[in-house]
Amino acid sequence: MIIVKGKSDEPTFVACVLLATTKLDTNRVVRKRMNARRVSFASVDESELTGMEIGGVTPIGLPEDLPLWVDHRVMDCDFILIGGGDRQSKVKISPAYFYMTPSTSIIEGLAKEKN
Repeated sequence: MIIVKGKSDEPTFVACVLLATTKLDTNRVVRKRMNARRVSFASVDESELTGMEIGGVTPIGLPEDLPLWVDHRVMDCDFILIGGGDRQSKVKISPAYFYMTPSTSIIEGLAKEKN
């Protein structure tokens, strides 16, 4: 999972879930959806807004006011492995989990295939 910061008058954040075989389309899809002039990956300090350890940030238990965007390819998997809240833990879940979480959007083309 990746936390992205939208650089506007008031910075905004979004959490993004994508497959490890893909790359987040930050400059086209994410920036436009955030309606931001520029976007960047959140710093270590900024990622603390999740309350989780860097390297283990997970979509489970995110603050409700933090939007969660999921690339559509994730939903085609039988299961996915996500961070467990710290650097050592991983959790195996069904992508159907994302249909039950608040502030989650499934987004076509959020990520693109790596070259």
